[in-house]
Amino acid sequence: MDQPKSPFTKAQLLPQEETLEIIHEKSDLLIGIPKETHFQEKRICLTPDAIAALTANGHRVLMENGAGEEAGFGDVDYSEAGASLTNDTKKVFGCPLLLKVEPPTLKELEWVQPKTVIISALQLKTQKKSYFEALAKKKITALAFEFIKDEDGSYPAVKALSEIAGTASVLIASELMVNAENANGLLFGNISGVPPVEVVVIGAGTVGQYAVRSALGLGANVRVFDSSITKLRRIQSKVGQTLYTSTIQPKNLLKALRRCDVAIGAIRGIHRSPVVVTEDMVDKMKNGAVIIDVSIDMGGCFETSEMTSHDNPSVIKNGVIHYGVPNIPARYPKTASVSISNIFTPYLFNIADNGGIENAVRLDNGLRNGLYFYRGILTNKAVAKWFDMPYSDINLLIF
Repeated sequence: MDQPKSPFTKAQLLPQEETLEIIHEKSDLLIGIPKETHFQEKRICLTPDAIAALTANGHRVLMENGAGEEAGFGDVDYSEAGASLTNDTKKVFGCPLLLKVEPPTLKELEWVQPKTVIISALQLKTQKKSYFEALAKKKITALAFEFIKDEDGSYPAVKALSEIAGTASVLIASELMVNAENANGLLFGNISGVPPVEVVVIGAGTVGQYAVRSALGLGANVRVFDSSITKLRRIQSKVGQTLYTSTIQPKNLLKALRRCDVAIGAIRGIHRSPVVVTEDMVDKMKNGAVIIDVSIDMGGCFETSEMTSHDNPSVIKNGVIHYGVPNIPARYPKTASVSISNIFTPYLFNIADNGGIENAVRLDNGLRNGLYFYRGILTNKAVAKWFDMPYSDINLLIF
């Protein structure tokens, strides 16, 4: 008589090792938030509401006096939210977890304790090799918030600030059309019987999308140019109405530029933004037209663009008003601070719940992508290539 067939294989019937869930002990954070010293930087990483949520969960926050004033948040607001305030800058930089908008300066790094965790922007194009050497010397772990990825593979901090820059570019243009020297005095608005303002947006990414939304909301006629058909198709569906879209072809672009009142450049490159509008094309634009080059921090996509500041934001070249401020979101520090705070706060809770930065980056791929220094070892390939420095794969260091 045949034996009944077992539903299990021999291997499955052998005793197996029990796999237990590893519980990471929650850690309490001590976060230092110094006052920003970078030129015209008014933003802050956490709002009082975010700090109230952190302190309610047992975390401590040490802030420098006046750190949030430029963003519209007073010391009293932070004190009532549970933060400790001090005038001692060195004491703030001595915290084990530092939170900044701009990366710390070399002088500030002297005050940082060894093995500190720093979360800030990196702004690779403005850095020097000496900055990374200082991080290595103190065995610092550093995350750049512009490298952190979301679950869907997007960059939440970059996206949030791009939304602000796109919307702001249209508002800035509307001011310049009235207030700048040589301005043409046009109103951004669909006034009965008056031809609408003509706007050209070069680049159909997040900046371009929000610029288009704002311009359409104010009643402008908008033409969008990009080299990617996919992005042009996406902007059509996201804006929710039919738009004039075109790939970047000099003949079509020149035709649109000649009749436009505002041109917004929002094209990014890997190392530098491509120059798609030549000086000859700018020369053919209307006198008093406005150029907002949002790509100026990567070199700009208009040949005539030059970097300006919030104090002197515009210059006139070839009869055209050029705006080339590289840090547009800093012009709206409260909105930008709330936006950054919304992104940072969940990550801080994530770090604490996982028992520290090591476990957090081990379990969160998006957070791990933001890591460019781990205990004094460079882990970002782009940084290594840019500065010709050796680097190690983060996966080999933490697993």
